[in-house]
Parts: sequence; C-alpha cells; structure tokens
Amino acid sequence: MTASERALELTHAAAAAAADKLAHNILAFDVSEQLVITDVFVIASANNDRQVRAVVDAVQEQLLKLGAKVVRREGEREGRWVLLDYAEIVVHVQHDDDRSFYALERLWGDCPAIPLPEIGDAAGRAPAPRESRELEDPEAVPLAGQPPVADA
Repeated sequence: MTASERALELTHAAAAAAADKLAHNILAFDVSEQLVITDVFVIASANNDRQVRAVVDAVQEQLLKLGAKVVRREGEREGRWVLLDYAEIVVHVQHDDDRSFYALERLWGDCPAIPLPEIGDAAGRAPAPRESRELEDPEAVPLAGQPPVADA
C-alpha cells in the first residue's frame, strides 16, 4: 500500500506552507507500509520557537483551506516540536536543536521519500539564476561588486 492521493495533496500543501514561513530541511516519508495510523510524515525545521509556531499556523491555515482539520495537536505550548495529526498525514515542525537530537529522518529513512515540489532555499523561494560572468557586450559595465570580465 502507498500513500493515498489525498495524503499526497496534503503533504505538498503542508510542505509549501512551511517553506513560505521559512521552514527548512523539509522532508516527507511514505510510512503507510510501516504504520496503520497514517500515510505520510512531513518533517520541517525552524530556527526558533517563534518560527516553529509561525510554520504550524501556516500549515494549519493552508490545510484547512483544503478541508483538512487537525485531529490532534501536541507540543504547541513549548514551541520546540509541534506535531499536527491530520489522520492521512502527520506534520512534525521541530526546532533545529530538537531536529538534530531526535533525527526522525534517520528513524524513518528506510521508508520511501516523497518528492516535494521545488521549494528552493530556506525562504521557500526558487533559487535565483546565477548571473553570467560573461558580458554580451564587452563595452558594458559589470554588475556592481563584480570584477570586469577579462578577454579570453
């Protein structure tokens, strides 16, 4: 058995919402073969307690728009590791220190990873294209802070 289409829809929405609030190291695992209580674990990190709460709020808001209501919520008071249980998926938002200590991705690493849409850098933005160091017009002025391009 693999994760349901609904679980995958919620997974992608949760990952995108977390990335929008600057969560990083966002991973998802199909745990449906190992657990009967859920299909997917989504794991995301945040730099501090306040950011953990912001990520949690964004995930809840986004999934509510998709008609998903949280069944169980744990750890919100401390803001270090918040678990959001939506039955089809469970979202773990962890403070960086707790993420390193508990290493959920190591525990569930044998389960298939679920590819997430390109969420780019820690801010959830797609990486900016690298500026070419070659100038189309050799007479053009280089970008500020960049040395002129030497003739080849």
